[in-house]
Amino acid sequence: MIIYGASGHGKVIIDILELNGIRDIIVWDDSPKTHLDGYEVVLPDTKNGAGDVPLIISIGDNANRKKVAEKLGDTTLFFSVVHPSATISKSASINAGTVVMSGVSVNPDTIIGKHCIINTNASVDHDCIIEDYVHISPNVALCGDVSVGEGTHIGAGSVVIPGRKIGKWCVIGAGSVIIEDVPDGATVVGNPGKVIKTSKTD
Repeated sequence: MIIYGASGHGKVIIDILELNGIRDIIVWDDSPKTHLDGYEVVLPDTKNGAGDVPLIISIGDNANRKKVAEKLGDTTLFFSVVHPSATISKSASINAGTVVMSGVSVNPDTIIGKHCIINTNASVDHDCIIEDYVHISPNVALCGDVSVGEGTHIGAGSVVIPGRKIGKWCVIGAGSVIIEDVPDGATVVGNPGKVIKTSKTD
């Protein structure tokens, strides 16, 4: 198993891998440290790539995670990992490269895209659609039938009421309560959530 990114996020992924019985771990980083949690950190093998070795991108920043995924390309065997304490409905789907951390609940008929982070104790209810490169932070509660666009970051402890649509590449501030749809590129804070700025998403 290769993890790409020697960061705090990488430490959490290593812990989840070990809890799942995976200990043959290689850590790649573009600016390598000596070790990460006892594993040697080396430069990425840009000549040979990962080959048939499963790889997960351990980079917390959504945009950078997307850049690395695109650089590695479709031939990479991207791997998803789920903490043993997470509860995932049998009718939910989790796509390649996504990490689901401890205490998470994912309820029926939810679809989680590629290279997402569903962080500690987050709750994702029924029929939600989480697009690629999204980060759902610790203790977030997404009620039923919520959609979250590509690259959006929902801050810790935020709540989204049922049926709301959050656009792509948004930032939802920690502790926000989302009661209205959110347009692409918006930064939202507060209770109730208010748009304080909008950025281009292209």
